[in-house]
Amino acid sequence: MVAEEPEAKKQINEECIINRLPGDLIERIFFRLPVSTLLTCRGVCKQWQNFIRDPQFAASHLRLAPSYALLFFPQGLVSGELYPSDAILIDEAWSPSTYAVPVIGPDDFLFGSCNGLLGSYTKTSTIKIANLATGEYLHLEKPSKNVKGDHYCFYSFGFHPVTKEYKITHFLGDCIDGRPHNKDRFNIIQVYTLGDEKWKDIRTPEPLSLISVRNSGVVNVDGRMYWLTEDMLVSWQHAVISFDLREESFAMIQLPAEREDEDRYGPRKFWIREMHGKICIVTAQPSRYDPRALLGELQIWTLENMVEQQRWSKKYNIKNPPNYIPGPHSVHRDRIMTQLYNSVCSYELFSENFEIDLSKKLKLFDSKPRWMYNMQSYIVVKSLVSLDVYKKAGIVRRPKQQVGWELKKWKAWEDKRREAEDIRCRVHKHEHALFGNAEKMGKMYQSLQDKPHDVAERLRAELNQVLQDMPDNPSQPKSPRRLNWVEQKQDYEKLMARSVKLKERAQVMKQAHDNILSIIASFKSDKGKSAAGASSSSIARLD
Repeated sequence: MVAEEPEAKKQINEECIINRLPGDLIERIFFRLPVSTLLTCRGVCKQWQNFIRDPQFAASHLRLAPSYALLFFPQGLVSGELYPSDAILIDEAWSPSTYAVPVIGPDDFLFGSCNGLLGSYTKTSTIKIANLATGEYLHLEKPSKNVKGDHYCFYSFGFHPVTKEYKITHFLGDCIDGRPHNKDRFNIIQVYTLGDEKWKDIRTPEPLSLISVRNSGVVNVDGRMYWLTEDMLVSWQHAVISFDLREESFAMIQLPAEREDEDRYGPRKFWIREMHGKICIVTAQPSRYDPRALLGELQIWTLENMVEQQRWSKKYNIKNPPNYIPGPHSVHRDRIMTQLYNSVCSYELFSENFEIDLSKKLKLFDSKPRWMYNMQSYIVVKSLVSLDVYKKAGIVRRPKQQVGWELKKWKAWEDKRREAEDIRCRVHKHEHALFGNAEKMGKMYQSLQDKPHDVAERLRAELNQVLQDMPDNPSQPKSPRRLNWVEQKQDYEKLMARSVKLKERAQVMKQAHDNILSIIASFKSDKGKSAAGASSSSIARLD
């Protein structure tokens, strides 16, 4: 007789069955899994942990990762109330996310994204690089301390596909002893390569416009950083400046000669954007009453070859454009994203020349009370890119003061969130109790309502009213994860509606219970009277 295999050994053998598959097949399976699942798989066994942590696997998985639109809203005062920074993720099916992005704090200002890493400016002495999916982050010392007028839009974050290096850049305005000398110009770009010991200064070939950087934006494509400046040699017209992250050298690219600098509404405004891995110039005429609002036709030009034989082509000519085009990524899956009054929506890009039909917009979510013209949009992925190799660099810092939600200024927001959680727990508890009482009522009067008489019909009607008004099952408590501001607002409204509905259901049940008791009492009284009447009749007949 063969002895039975010990349970522990049997379990280990069963767990190792998948490891007997060919390595390339396991790799293909893992490639199809989202990052959240792979992070769980790392804890299954050492073999899987080593496999998933392999930088080569992370790079291959990154190439297959689906893209999301990340819509970022920086902190700011709205009607006298301070709102924190927050972000909404839009997936490939155009569904907004429910939970807040954990690596974006209430005081963070997003300035760049590449390969699943986010770059954030803070008002402290550091900037932050964080992995959107894994939650890893680094705090890096800023290149210049106490520079007045410094702004998150003067920072950028890029990656060179050949050197595999991540670089942060900072446009340093002309200053003397930390004070702006010429707030409109800069002569130096400060560059930091992740893992290096310090920042370094790269001098520009000539003074360049800092205002253009702030107003028109910065994009990183294929290892180069691009922004708009003013070409002083051509009557101060716009031109594109590129900065090679590998060679750390500059070049100028003229805008398309066929462009229109003016139309019937006046001079056009220019922005630089990225669309499907290409540099784009977006141009439109701003309103004379609000320079952030757009009029006339919106033109989008793309640079078809960014290295040799550079050629611009007009990709879209859009009539009746939306009022605001966010950046640095305005297009997600062939739809252009925008804010329209109190909502964030998207429009399909049909052809080269078309007119936007406002009735055909896809509304993503209600954005009020956020400001209309400060939303940023990024195309992001969720990746396994690790920051561990950079943590020993000389400029990595730990925040000295309290940061994020720990700060006193966010106490009111935290109190409101805790209040909502307390209400949710109480509502959930009362829903369970109410649901249980309804079931008990049904069982208690089951024997009475099954009897074929008029009273049973009345009992059935009362019980049906109770059971029809009850939910199929009490709502489950939500995850303790923090909701984003859009979902938090909707969730609070739903919670208040649930609380009101709960009170109404309790009243319905109490009324039904009282009615049932009244029906039973009436039935017993009528039955007693009938018995007494029958007894009197019998006595009369005997007499």
